[in-house]
Amino acid sequence: MRKSLTILVLLMFSLNNSTCGQVKADDIIGVWMTVGNEPTKIRIYRTGEKYYGKIVWLKYPTNNGKPKLDTKNPDKNKRNQPVTGMVIMREFQFDGRDEWENGRIYDPESGKTYSCYLSLKDKNTMKVRGYIGIALVGRTEVWTRAEL
Repeated sequence: MRKSLTILVLLMFSLNNSTCGQVKADDIIGVWMTVGNEPTKIRIYRTGEKYYGKIVWLKYPTNNGKPKLDTKNPDKNKRNQPVTGMVIMREFQFDGRDEWENGRIYDPESGKTYSCYLSLKDKNTMKVRGYIGIALVGRTEVWTRAEL
């Protein structure tokens, strides 16, 4: 009797785990709010099998009455590009389990691009890990789902 009960509990747990916590590739699509002194809203979208993100809102969109520009871009030809509307997340691929990996994220405040992966803590909270070289050396931010 005890063995049967143990098997039943384990079976129920595994069924519950596999159906309730299942992550789908498109679960990250939508608008996300970043953290920090200058919050930004990023719209994540899919093109083909890859995911991208672009800035759709800035808390402070202007400098001296003019649109904020990508002044720190290492490519001098892009320094006059407005930050709003800029694609800053590129080529993320869903791993089939619970992460979007092999992507890159650009930080217009520093002009640097980092390797990056994403994972959902829940449907409204996303972990964004940017790094150089290996993922152990980097920075993690937590973004929240937002409306535009």
